[in-house]
Amino acid sequence: MEPQLLHSVADGVATVVIRHPAKRNAMTAGMWAALPPLLDGLSADAAVRVLVLTGEGGTFCAGADISALRGSPDEAQGLSVRAEEALAAFPKPTLAAVRGYCVGGGAQLAAACDLRFAEEGALFGVTPAKLGIVYPASSTRRLVSLVGPATAKYLLFSGELIDTERALRTGLVDEVLPEGELGKRVAEFARVLAARSQLTQAAAKEFADGRTDRDAYWSGQARGSGDTAEGVTAFLERRQPRFSWTVSG
Repeated sequence: MEPQLLHSVADGVATVVIRHPAKRNAMTAGMWAALPPLLDGLSADAAVRVLVLTGEGGTFCAGADISALRGSPDEAQGLSVRAEEALAAFPKPTLAAVRGYCVGGGAQLAAACDLRFAEEGALFGVTPAKLGIVYPASSTRRLVSLVGPATAKYLLFSGELIDTERALRTGLVDEVLPEGELGKRVAEFARVLAARSQLTQAAAKEFADGRTDRDAYWSGQARGSGDTAEGVTAFLERRQPRFSWTVSG
């Protein structure tokens, strides 16, 4: 079965599936290269309000396809960093749904998402120390921002895998679900996110990611959008709001 990234859009939710079953959904060079343009297209699609990233079957992603490192390790790492940065820059909420192994490049992708939900039994690891690879500075900073310097050093220094209990405790994941319940919970929460104000979400994402120089821009967007008036009116009328501001608009 050909390694590839599958995607679908339904009810405001885009789902991207990592598919490489022969190698536990390891990312090939072609898959890394395909992710940024795929994300660009989904970002520009007004029908997409939320992005869910997951792996086919019982594994999220076991890392990068190591065979790619035999040729040009720098080139392979460059591809993974560009894919990671494209995912982190996606302007709408992103959620990683994790089953099984989330290791190496898989952890890199999950960390680039806004949120991470995991099924009990999932395993997480950042493993460059097992291969003598220097983990990229941007990826290291992102990991530190999630779990703090001590846990980031534990993961990077040792390459050891941690379970969902420790991942939840350290902030690497946001929710842990019993076996068989991850898909339902992710679908439910994605619907919640899709129903909320994209204006609020886009501004919050920028601010949380360190863009603190855009208060005036977002205040202007809020004044011109009508979303605040709609949100207040819907609350008083006890109905779901119909927000009009969109990222692609």
